[in-house]
Amino acid sequence: MSDVLTTAARASLLNCHTCHRLSMARRLSVGCHAVCSRCGAVLHYRKPNSLARTWALTLAAYILYIPANLLPIMTVISYGEGAPDTIMSGVKHLIEAEMYPIALLVFFASIIVPMAKLITVTCLLISVQKKSRWRPKDRTVLYRVTEGIGRWSMLDIFMIAILAALVKLGSIATIEPGAGAISFAAVVIITMFAAMSFDPRLIWDAMEEKR
Repeated sequence: MSDVLTTAARASLLNCHTCHRLSMARRLSVGCHAVCSRCGAVLHYRKPNSLARTWALTLAAYILYIPANLLPIMTVISYGEGAPDTIMSGVKHLIEAEMYPIALLVFFASIIVPMAKLITVTCLLISVQKKSRWRPKDRTVLYRVTEGIGRWSMLDIFMIAILAALVKLGSIATIEPGAGAISFAAVVIITMFAAMSFDPRLIWDAMEEKR
């Protein structure tokens, strides 16, 4: 049995990034591009400049992660008085109020998930650049999981929006979003784009090279 790895690229097949239709590649003249027969999107063997764009977005997310956790995410003003809360101070207040499940959920979704996603994408980038052959299938699954759970990091932003809407119905207190909320939302959005920019097929390219 041959030990040569058969991939879509080796079989001259192109996967559409938009609708995921698999198309047969054809010889094209210089300056021309293959297009998907279903949706008309331009086809590529690999996402153009995938590593460079993913690195840029990931580094930007790392930078914004600092103010997202240090700056106030919201301020609750009651009877003219209020103190700003960061993500961690909000978790602390929830614990003091004995709301342990919510505190754990906020901590996991707002602290653990964004950092885990950044670290995972960074490790994937490094492994691809070093042409690592270590468990390509497991790394691909890890990427899919990371891409799928990233959107749940917006929990804090959803909570602020819901609380602000509910509080505005009364006249006792008001909620004002802080600069940390903007930074946190930017981190989540940028990491989502970073995951989308990364091409998991690059993980398998090292497997095609001769040992």
